[in-house]
Order: sequence, then C-alpha cells, then structure tokens
Amino acid sequence: MSVEILQIAEQLAREKGIPREIVIEAMEDAIRTASKRKYGAHKNIQVVFDPKTGAFKLNQLREVVESEETEGYEGPDTHMLIADARKLNPSVKIGDFLAESLPPMEFGRIAAQTAKQVIVQKVREAERTSVYKEYIDRQGQLVNGLVKRVERNNIYVDLGRAAAFLPHEHQLFREHYRPGDRIRAYIHEVRDVQRGPQIILSRTVPEMVPKLFEMEVPEIYDGIVEIKAVARDPGFRSKIAVRSNDAHVDPVGACVGIRGSRVQGVVTELQGERIDIIEWSADPAVFICNALAPAEVVKVVMDEEESRIKVVVDEDQLSLAIGRRGQNVRLASELTGWKIDIITEREEAESRVEEFDAIAREFMARLDLDEEVATSLVQEGFTTLEEVAYVPLEELAGIDGFDEEIARELRTRARDQLLHTALETEERKAALSIDPRISQLRGLNDTMVIAIAEKGITTLDDLADLATDELMEILGNGLGRKEVERLILDARKVAGWFES
Repeated sequence: MSVEILQIAEQLAREKGIPREIVIEAMEDAIRTASKRKYGAHKNIQVVFDPKTGAFKLNQLREVVESEETEGYEGPDTHMLIADARKLNPSVKIGDFLAESLPPMEFGRIAAQTAKQVIVQKVREAERTSVYKEYIDRQGQLVNGLVKRVERNNIYVDLGRAAAFLPHEHQLFREHYRPGDRIRAYIHEVRDVQRGPQIILSRTVPEMVPKLFEMEVPEIYDGIVEIKAVARDPGFRSKIAVRSNDAHVDPVGACVGIRGSRVQGVVTELQGERIDIIEWSADPAVFICNALAPAEVVKVVMDEEESRIKVVVDEDQLSLAIGRRGQNVRLASELTGWKIDIITEREEAESRVEEFDAIAREFMARLDLDEEVATSLVQEGFTTLEEVAYVPLEELAGIDGFDEEIARELRTRARDQLLHTALETEERKAALSIDPRISQLRGLNDTMVIAIAEKGITTLDDLADLATDELMEILGNGLGRKEVERLILDARKVAGWFES
C-alpha cells in the first residue's frame, strides 16, 4: 500500500505543480492519521518516510518527566518517568523526547482510504496557497483567459491553473462574450478565501489603459516614454498624459504610431473606446490646456490654494471644451487633479465689469466719493481701502485728474474708515465674548471670527469640536476645505486636545 500511496502522491505532484516537499509532508500526515486509528488517537506518533522507496517507519514519542505529579502529566502513552527513561538511555534529561519504534502496520481498506483523503486534502491546500501566491504577485497585470461560462452577465474565466471572475460592473457596456471566447483583462483584486483564491478581473479600471499601451509601444515598455496620468470613462473615452525621457523622442507620436497603428490596437481591444493622448507638462496651466484638447484655450486664471482654475475659451469652443455630457472637462479634471471652470470670453468680461462696479460702489460708499473719482481709483488697480490708505502719496497724486491735496484727502478718509471699522470690530468681538486665541489662528480674519461667534462658537473647544463641513458652511467661500481642515486641527492643538 505504501507503493500505491507513493504513486498517487507523485501523480498529484506532477498534475498540480506542487513542490515535492509538500507532497512528502502530506504523505507523512496521511500515514500518521491512519496509524492513530490503530495505535490510538491520543498517542504522539512520528512518521519517518523514505520518498525513494515509499517505505516508512513509525515511532512513538514520549516526553521525559520527573514524576507522575509533574504538571501536564497525562499517562504512559505520552510521558515517561525519568527513572524508566534512563534504563533505555542513560544520558536522557527531563524535557527530552524518547522515540520508540512501533511495529509496521498493514493498511486496511478504510485506513488506506483515509490516507488518500488526507493526501488529496493537503495537496489541495498547497495548490490553493501556490495559486494565491502566484496571482497576488500578478495583481495589476493583464492576463489572457478562456471564457468558461456566463451567468447573470457575470463571466467566469479559465486562466489555466486558476479560475477568475469578471463581474458585470467591470465589463464594457458594448461587449458580449460566449463560452470558448478568448478574453484579456486586468487583475483587479486577488482574495484569499476559504474555497481558494478568488481572482477578480476588470476591463473598466483606468489602470488597464497604460498596460495595453505598454504592450503596443516599445518606448513605454523600455521606459523612454512614461505615462504620467490616466483618466477614463470606460467604453467611451480615455485621456492619458505622456512625457518623454529622451529629448529626441516625441511621446505623443510614439504612442500614436505610424498612421495610428499603435493607438488603434488599444482602441480595438477596448471595443472602440476613444483615446486622447496628451503631452504632460510640469506647468499646471500648460498641462490643463493640453488636457482640454481638442478645444483651444484663450487664457487661464489659477487659484493654487484651492487647486482650481478658470479657463476662458471662445464662444465656438465652449461645447468642445465641455464635451458631451461634460465628459471632456470631467476627464481633464481627473487627469490633472485640478477643478476646472470653463467660461466664454463674454462671460469673463461681464464678470470683470461686475467686479469693477462692486469695488467702485464700495469706494463711493465708504470714502464718500462721486462715481468719477471712484472709477479712476479702480481703473488704476486699487481694489481695497488698505491700498488707498497706505500707498505712497506721490503714486496716488500721479493719477490723471488728481493732485497732492486730493491724494492726501483720500488717504485720510481711507485711514479713518479703517480705524472706524477696527473699533467697531473690537466692540463686536468684546460683546460676543470671543476667546482672543481664536483671532490668532492662521487663516482667520476679523470678519470670519465674528461670523463664527454669531453662530455660538466663542471658545477654542467650540471651534475644535466642529466638523469640516459645518465650519465651511459658516464661513461660506472664505476658506477652502484644506484650509478649514488645517484650522480645526490648529484649534485642537492650541486647545490642548493632543497633550495627553
């Protein structure tokens, strides 16, 4: 029977690709399990196996103890007293294990069947572990497989050594597969579950696009051309940003190929999905203009703190820049990491006029000026009372139609207004009993402090206890999300929340 077990084990090792050591271990476990059926399940049986002949030797291991009162003593089947042990081996010590040979046993039908089951079970576990290790290392790569079956729009794929699963939500909307079809997909996730490794495939994740280009474009595979960013609307359109590490290689041309041969290979694999290849730039403004292609940009206005950019385009370019269902601007935003607002030149001009009029009206109201003087100030680039109050006198007097007397009067009025406003602010802050440490936090001005206090937030602990969205709602457009998060964290630090 030992020869028969050896044959079974060798066959399984070849079929499953399991290391020989794993098979030998499984055989030893199988013989140990079968032996315990004969000699007793409570005995500690050791199996010494010869992988060449299939012969095995059984030993009973017993631990040497001082006496029967020793803690953990379970009887003569598992323990041996030191006095008896030294009759067999004079040099033995307490805690050693003595091995005593057991007579060879003949496997009966049930014992042989048990041994076979244990070997098969161990080999299956080893195979699952081997497959999991192989595919967890391949996660993020493309694989080719054969469609085994389609159930409820979910596809089960044979990868050779393993089976994989392509969920419906990870399939392109216009593709359909039948059993026997070849399929290429991206290994999205590998899970180690009870039944064996579960390999989840995808054909919709953005990461699949660079992998396909890597197969089609040798320059990408060699590292000469690098894909810096990807944005994807699966089945419809993708944008990839590329740059060249070699000044003599055009990254866009390398990806497109002669007559579009390279990019067409990717488009065909993705069932006609449109691919926009864009040259990456370290300058965000240039990169964003490239990302909005094929639309042409007139100018941009950037807000780096908010990672927001206002893009101005001609009227006839607006629909092209936005794209169908906002697809072009959405993908460009994902690709660049910037929030993109697109307006026409007419809208931008109207916005400038509104802003101009608002500043002029404020000067008229707070400095008691007529429209002509207020307009002159705005036209010269003045936008705040602080600028009027502290600009050099000669610069203010140099405005067309102004003289030194008018300039001095304007500065005096502006400074009086600022002082009056500051006094009102301090009185209001005192009336609201605001903790003075709130005013010292980075990013908060007096207007914001009063707005917060009017909502009942007058102590550092009150401010530190707010959620980001709550504080953003109170401040309106005063601060961006990152600044608000930093503000709350600073309040918690100053309030001593982290001292413990």
